Amino acid sequence: MGIILLSIPFFFLLIGLELGYSAWSGKHLLRLNDSISDLSCGILSQISGVFTKLFSIGIFIWIGERWTVQGWLAIPAWPEGQPFFATAGVPWFGVHGAELASWVVAFVLVDIAYYFSHRYAHEINVLWAGHVVHHSSEEYNLAVALRQSSLHGLLSWIFYAPLAVLGMPWRMFVACNALNLVYQFWIHTRAVGKLGRVAEYVLNTPSHHRVHHGVNPKYQDRNYAGVFITWDRLFGTFVVEEEEPVYGLTHPLRSWNPLWANVHVFWEIMRSVWAAESWRERSMYVFGPPGWRPERLGGRVRPTEVSTATFERYDPKIPGSLAWYGMFHFTCALMATFILLMGATRLPLAQLAGGGFYVAISLTSIGGMFEAERWASPLETSRLVVLGAVTAVLWRTQLLPGWFAVLTAIAVVASLAWFIPHRRYLTENTPAPVMQ
Repeated sequence: MGIILLSIPFFFLLIGLELGYSAWSGKHLLRLNDSISDLSCGILSQISGVFTKLFSIGIFIWIGERWTVQGWLAIPAWPEGQPFFATAGVPWFGVHGAELASWVVAFVLVDIAYYFSHRYAHEINVLWAGHVVHHSSEEYNLAVALRQSSLHGLLSWIFYAPLAVLGMPWRMFVACNALNLVYQFWIHTRAVGKLGRVAEYVLNTPSHHRVHHGVNPKYQDRNYAGVFITWDRLFGTFVVEEEEPVYGLTHPLRSWNPLWANVHVFWEIMRSVWAAESWRERSMYVFGPPGWRPERLGGRVRPTEVSTATFERYDPKIPGSLAWYGMFHFTCALMATFILLMGATRLPLAQLAGGGFYVAISLTSIGGMFEAERWASPLETSRLVVLGAVTAVLWRTQLLPGWFAVLTAIAVVASLAWFIPHRRYLTENTPAPVMQ
């Protein structure tokens, strides 16, 4: 299993601790609907990552086999062995100096590459379309850290390609990149204030990263760091946290649908390109900065001042019984995802894709229920009926144990009995939100 997959239980433990702190302090750091939306995006990211990582790592390996500087110049290969070793009878670890230095340099270079990948994801519209999902929550907590894009990996690999050219072994790159992302989990919290002077000067901290998620004009497009805030200080993108930021997007997403969260800016780009009057306009809609518009339409959209006192979070109301229903089925989807990821290397591609598709439909249906959307009613009913039918087929073909089929059938019947009377609460018929 990868580093990130191994870290998932640790992530949920910290989320539980943050939830406990929220209840104890009365600060209300999490909301159920927002957190389920965050985790739903994270689930889709992990499922799609099974396929997108093959693509991005494959490119890294391809470059490393053909275009490294070691192939052009008399430069030794990159040391990639274990930096520490144990000797029998000695109560401490020994250190391989060259290997340790190699890992340190690799980690720092990956962090620099992350800085530029992250920065240009905010400065180039098509890259922003892949990254925007991470910023679309209007809360700031550890669940938001898991709100990751399903598509950004297809676009960000180019910023790491120079590391392959330098001869960095692909396994070392994958490990350092994973550690970089795992570090960033804990900085997504309002439960931790500012740390000591040294930590705040060198490291990316919760205070620095809160700034990055703020939509306040003075906070936007700042503090891109992964681990070391040094890069922001060096390249002029650092801003210190003063007042509490307002979190989210300049044009709020206003949806709990994880699929829409991943594609809404891509959809807006396509609409804009279709309506453009010249090839220059089309290229700027794709490769220009987010919010770019031609002068005939008023020029680039600029952020307006916001404050925590006046900002209204997206929070549609549904009955508690329907929310608990959604929570139960989200938990089932989460467990199914973990099983899929654990067996990803053994399952046939068709089964993996089919399981991932069903999880995506489940999370979309749950998101629609939390929005009280009318379309969630037929989608959820159909989802349960399909689950029951597939379970019956798998049981008849002896591909599913009898006891599991019985439990699933009971869950399907009970869910239908619970959900059908609650369909009357799904009355909204709003169109999909569109960026202005």
